[in-house]
Amino acid sequence: MEVDRIIRSSSEGHTSLFKTVFNGLNTILGVGILSMPYALASGGWLSLIVLFSISGAACYSALLTKRCMDANPSIKSYDEIGEFAFGKLGKRVLSIVLYLDLYMALTGYLILEGDNLHDLFPNVKTNFHGISIGGNQTFVMIIAVAFLPTVWLEDLSVLAYISATGVISGVVILASVLWVGVFDGVGFHCKGELINWKGITTAMSLYMFSYSANPVFPTLYTSIKKKHQFSKVLLIGFFCATICYASMAILGYMMFGSALQSQITLNLPTHKLSSKIAIYTAWISPLSKYALLMEPLAATTESWFPNYQNKKWFKMLLRTSLVVSQVVIALTIPFFGSLMSLAGALMGATSSITIPCLCYLKISRNNRRNNRRSTERIFIKLLSLMSIVIVVLGTYTSLRNIIKESIRHHKV
Repeated sequence: MEVDRIIRSSSEGHTSLFKTVFNGLNTILGVGILSMPYALASGGWLSLIVLFSISGAACYSALLTKRCMDANPSIKSYDEIGEFAFGKLGKRVLSIVLYLDLYMALTGYLILEGDNLHDLFPNVKTNFHGISIGGNQTFVMIIAVAFLPTVWLEDLSVLAYISATGVISGVVILASVLWVGVFDGVGFHCKGELINWKGITTAMSLYMFSYSANPVFPTLYTSIKKKHQFSKVLLIGFFCATICYASMAILGYMMFGSALQSQITLNLPTHKLSSKIAIYTAWISPLSKYALLMEPLAATTESWFPNYQNKKWFKMLLRTSLVVSQVVIALTIPFFGSLMSLAGALMGATSSITIPCLCYLKISRNNRRNNRRSTERIFIKLLSLMSIVIVVLGTYTSLRNIIKESIRHHKV
């Protein structure tokens, strides 16, 4: 698959520890921070244990990914790990997982942008030949049109620098929410529930979505100058991201309790400056990342048509078709929380825990020099089993919620 080839640095093995830590944290800390309070509200205070457990499991699985690459220095990308472990079939499976993961993330960006703009401009509606189109749907289509020129670009270097502000965006949003709670009269008065068993699966899936960065780690590992420092990169990255996620979850839940919506920005008072800063920051970040994530997705799709993939008109047509298809899904399933929950359960757990565990078990069995203690292999098997449970339960709950919300939405 073309995913890692495209985002791989041309100067492999020359990135410093500091830059790699920054890139790793930027990879882990994403739009999932907006849904952290909603996830905590869904599962209750004790679901924080699930958050920390998933963080630890994802970090450990990332370390297993590093071990897999150490077993064969020629491995440079995520799908090549699958090929080394399970042959061509493994590479195809990992390529499909990556493709679907990117597609769902991009669709989620459209919904996210539409929701936030509608929150800022709630009175916007459109009438087209007698058909009334709601504000969310209108903004999703407007944003898609705005995105189109960026996905046609061949040189994305400018956007790459803008998207690197992901860490800064997360900190700005967190600080803005804290300011709203302390100085803008919202306060921290909600006690919340200790545990909500009905929503624990939703919380688990949303937490998992926020730790779905494993497929990018091979690229970071390839780029770092001193390979032995990569474990430190992972530990620092996951620790800092988890602090940010947990802080946002706790602040939001104490501020709004069970009234939390799928994105914390939708609960903020829009007339306050701090709220506007948070909302605009949440809006700008996906705006820059959309084209970058679309590039590997589009390149993979173009590779299915070798006779046309180098023709400019075909690239524009295909990329436009991908955007249109995502708009259709975003309009049909305009539920950010449920879609991200589905992405976390179905793709996040698979790509960031299940696959690294299974690949390591296979590779370490074939390479006896790297064979670990039997107790650790048992632990890894239990970890992969846990991730499969997340996939099954989370996917079922997310699909059920999407169906329920769709029925309620169409009735309205």
